[in-house]
Amino acid sequence: MLHRWTEARHFADAAHRGTTWSDGALRLESAESSETFVDQHGHATLAWDYATCSTGWRELPFPAEELIPSWSAHTPAGTRLMVSLRVRDAEGETSPWYVMAHWASHDDVVHRTTVPGQSGPFGTADVDVFVAPPGRPALAYELEVRLARTQDAAEGPVVRAVGLSASSTPPDHRQPVSGPGGAWGKTLDVPRRSQELHTGHSPQWDGGGEAWSAPACTAMLTEYFGHGPAADEMAWIDPADTAPQVDFTARAVYDYAYKGCGNWAFNAAYPARYGLDGLVTRLRSLSELERFISAGIPVATAQRIRVGELSGAGHSPAGSIKIVCGFTADGDVVVNDPLSATDEDVRRTYPRGEFERVWQSASGGGGVVYLVRPPGLALPDHVPGLDANW
Repeated sequence: MLHRWTEARHFADAAHRGTTWSDGALRLESAESSETFVDQHGHATLAWDYATCSTGWRELPFPAEELIPSWSAHTPAGTRLMVSLRVRDAEGETSPWYVMAHWASHDDVVHRTTVPGQSGPFGTADVDVFVAPPGRPALAYELEVRLARTQDAAEGPVVRAVGLSASSTPPDHRQPVSGPGGAWGKTLDVPRRSQELHTGHSPQWDGGGEAWSAPACTAMLTEYFGHGPAADEMAWIDPADTAPQVDFTARAVYDYAYKGCGNWAFNAAYPARYGLDGLVTRLRSLSELERFISAGIPVATAQRIRVGELSGAGHSPAGSIKIVCGFTADGDVVVNDPLSATDEDVRRTYPRGEFERVWQSASGGGGVVYLVRPPGLALPDHVPGLDANW
């Protein structure tokens, strides 16, 4: 299930404290207050003006064990967002606020980061996911977005969209393989980028290679829609690099607390720097994913793969991202898999049943995806009779 706030009417019940929705975005209209923000990762401690918007309580259609916020925002240098959530359980008890992200598109004034060590009786903020404890699922939640700017910043941040994906733990037994969803025989021409070609690059941003499946995929999605950094933005990258946009993306999505580039929400948020929208959600099957291929939207899927689980794929027990680009005429999955030696090797075809079982299983990924698209490209229709999840 996914709740999204993308229009003025979605904020009708929101509590604005210095924010306003105007010209298609949430904006900092007047400072609610000021704060001194201590950057834990090396930048100077600065004074910031801020305003907040809280969504108000949203009831969930089922008891949820995991909640994942995501957002699309323009955050010029000297601005940032703080995204927080709290939950309510079946007894009506309310949790404290959990900070899910300090987000900034740039890292020259403040470092983007999650906040480790947030765990208690209501759950844990586990990097990009809030996880409820066994036996105490969330029945409702509230999101809060703080828009902040340094006191000498020329402009404030602008938030175009906020989303919250909620899910219950999927069953880990084998489900029947999904049937046709309308995209068999269709493949999108997504550029191919290998993470392995960047092994050893930028050790301060996790060093490329095995660690860069997410930025390689996010760079592919951004490039597919004709967006991305200009040459002068990438001037700090070795000119011998044949795909500098991958290195650039790794720096732009790096989570300084997590010390890695795999934060799903950060990868979905980065493309907004170039006018694209992103969100994180969970899909229920490949037939549901086919709706996006039919709409012209490739999909980044998250999965953990053990040896022998997916024919022809390298194992990635710590997790990897792959781009589903389309389907063969027989329904097998056409993928850009960055865990490949060269760009040419990135395009792979995986058996439908194997791919779906790994991606959908609780141990393999639980159907997590992130989506990137231009604002003018419509999302596909939802599956009738099921909770909306995009």
